[in-house]
Amino acid sequence: MPALTFELIKKDPGSAARLGSLTTTHGRIETPIFMPVGTQATVKAMTPEELVEVGSQIILANTYHLYLRPGHELIGRLGGLHRFMHWNGPILTDSGGFQVFSLGELRKISEEGVKFRSHIDGSTHFISPEVSIAIQEALGSDIAMVFDECPPYPAEYSYVKTSLELTTRWARRCKEAHRREDQALFGIVQGGMHPELRRESALQLQEIGFDGYALGGLSVGEEKGLMHEMMQACSGILPEDRPRYIMGIGAPEDLIEGIHAGFDMFDCVMPTRNARNGALFTGTGRINIKSAVFAEDTGPIDPECGCYVCRNYSRAYLRHLYRSQEILASRLNTWHNLHFYLKLMEEARGAIAQGRFVEFRREFYAKRGLTPLV
Repeated sequence: MPALTFELIKKDPGSAARLGSLTTTHGRIETPIFMPVGTQATVKAMTPEELVEVGSQIILANTYHLYLRPGHELIGRLGGLHRFMHWNGPILTDSGGFQVFSLGELRKISEEGVKFRSHIDGSTHFISPEVSIAIQEALGSDIAMVFDECPPYPAEYSYVKTSLELTTRWARRCKEAHRREDQALFGIVQGGMHPELRRESALQLQEIGFDGYALGGLSVGEEKGLMHEMMQACSGILPEDRPRYIMGIGAPEDLIEGIHAGFDMFDCVMPTRNARNGALFTGTGRINIKSAVFAEDTGPIDPECGCYVCRNYSRAYLRHLYRSQEILASRLNTWHNLHFYLKLMEEARGAIAQGRFVEFRREFYAKRGLTPLV
């Protein structure tokens, strides 16, 4: 059995949106799908059972953070990431490339890899493509990502092209180092905000050959319209018979645009991080639960939401929990936001199945008083 199979079930007649089924060692995933982020082997404030209840099919964990603490070798000795965190479904591990990029002056990039200082204690470490793969194999994720360099925005064209070429060489080394037959490996398309470089990167990665292809280097400071343009520019150059993943984008409208452009998988900390900061998602836009206007509001977060939180708790109570700094505030807010995201994906899948995604997208924007940027 291959580590991953992908079935393209239906294409939307009016857009590039597609309905698919992705099968991994630990189960089947209906796409398009959003992956809650469990950076340190936990989706903050949620138990695995609660993640299942809100509709999670696959979660993401981070190579960089788990390498530093508690250590990939320890997790491997304890039976791998699934057993360690009590999650029986599929897991995707980020390669750590974006986190290393985020370290700024704490890291130095060379042909061999990246030397960096830990953000935890300042200790010095080195991650190469081979080390990144070794870490992910020890973690035992269902889907591993190649180690890449994420260029900043803005950046000179020459720098982005050199970075792209380095990412391709690293991707080839990752493919050569990868040994686990029960773990899929995805390539990452780079190229900044230059469609011609994105095309070059995608073609180079396809020559190497991967189980799926991701679009990296977005949501790094560029304008929304440019982000959406890159999605549109890149979808047509990726193989149709492989899953397509946009890394690290998370605003609901970005997910809708990603689906519209033909992508299948998404992840971001936005629903969980926003929840801990009191920002809650609804069908008509975000609300700030700490606002005084909710002090005596007996209604749910979203009258159209059927999640556990909206069925049982008022805005007034959630505001009280947040202002009192109660732990329950983070739990309930996170529960609602993840339910909202995963329900949005379910509704998008239903619209594609019915051949009405273009109408669904139009209704999504109309409810929020917005119009698409591209």
